[in-house]
Amino acid sequence: MRERLPREVWILLGAIFLIAVGYGVISPVLPSLAASFNVGVTAAAFVVSAFSVVRLAFAPAGGWLVAKLSEQPVYVTGLILAAAATAACAWASSYWQLLLFRSLGGIGSVMFTVSAQTLVLRLTPVGLRGRVSGMWATSFLLGNIAGPLVGGVVANVSTRFPFVVYGLATFGAAVFSWWFLRKSPLAAPSATRDLPELTVRVALRNRAYIAALFSSFAYGWSVIGVRFALVPLFVVLELHEGETLVGLALSAFAVGTASFLMIAGRLADRRGRKPVAIAGLAVLTVGSLAMGFAPSVPLFMVASLVTGIGSGLLNPGHSAAVADVIGVGVRGSAVLAAFQATADLGAIVGPLAAGAIADAWSYQGAFAVTGVVSLLSLLVWLKAPETGKAPARSEGQSTARNQAEPGSEVCGPAADTSSS
Repeated sequence: MRERLPREVWILLGAIFLIAVGYGVISPVLPSLAASFNVGVTAAAFVVSAFSVVRLAFAPAGGWLVAKLSEQPVYVTGLILAAAATAACAWASSYWQLLLFRSLGGIGSVMFTVSAQTLVLRLTPVGLRGRVSGMWATSFLLGNIAGPLVGGVVANVSTRFPFVVYGLATFGAAVFSWWFLRKSPLAAPSATRDLPELTVRVALRNRAYIAALFSSFAYGWSVIGVRFALVPLFVVLELHEGETLVGLALSAFAVGTASFLMIAGRLADRRGRKPVAIAGLAVLTVGSLAMGFAPSVPLFMVASLVTGIGSGLLNPGHSAAVADVIGVGVRGSAVLAAFQATADLGAIVGPLAAGAIADAWSYQGAFAVTGVVSLLSLLVWLKAPETGKAPARSEGQSTARNQAEPGSEVCGPAADTSSS
């Protein structure tokens, strides 16, 4: 019998698209609003970075909240907090108020992303996890593509109005999700109350989870951090091109990612998570190196496209592997929060390290180091076990138990149910 996705998963996929549209609306105008308070470039850029810093710092608490209160209430509360904090940016009267509101938005972001992904992965059948991970990333990507287009229009009203639009879109996602999930027995807090908790300490006994943490860091470094922080500077200062090429390069990256997300998701379900993750890291490594050493603009565009393909291949593979490590019939919000936090860490460290290398050495060196980070993650994945082809198990037995490595302690809920 063909497996089908629960209605709740489709609801959450629709909501994440609305959220991503809102995020895309404010991304072009946030630095400009910060700069309007007569602060330097570093201070204006820190408003953007502060969001990731707060997400990283609050990730353990976000996982703990989901474990204690269940996914649905944390998800809706996080959306409302993010909506209110971001809308408040439109009325910020000083730089420090803007920084405070943006930081509060980061807390809300951790709450709704961890809880939403925990719920999606818990409700998705094992054989569809790769595809759903691809669908999740595709929804967010399409929202990020549509968002700046909307943002360019609403920014004509004022640089503050996009923050109101984001707040309304995110609040709308909260109402949409609450309305359709409020009577769902699968999403109800009682559905997870008696489930055992898989802790980060126990998950770390599985080399597949360790590999996923490494690739998540590489993903954050390259895809989230360096792409937006270093590529625009490289195009303008090294290739001596204008902002139009910056937009085209970022668009080429997005096209490459979008083209392969769903393909990679299906391959991860059919062929296993490990080969797809390794392929993604290999392509990401080649693309990062090619971007730095491209001798012409056309080849740089091709390199941007290739790097995007690597991103599209990697995302479903390592996300589905983390879901496999968590298993079935287990609460794993802390494990998922740690996985997301490593991406945030990469997004913070990557631009800082790459920028310092570019200043002290060259842009080629910065892109080379970015490629090396992906390569090191690939080497870790080569030693990891496959998680997508778990043996048959009796009903109620966790996948994590079956995926424990030979000779290691059980990597499952029965081994340790204490909080991490």
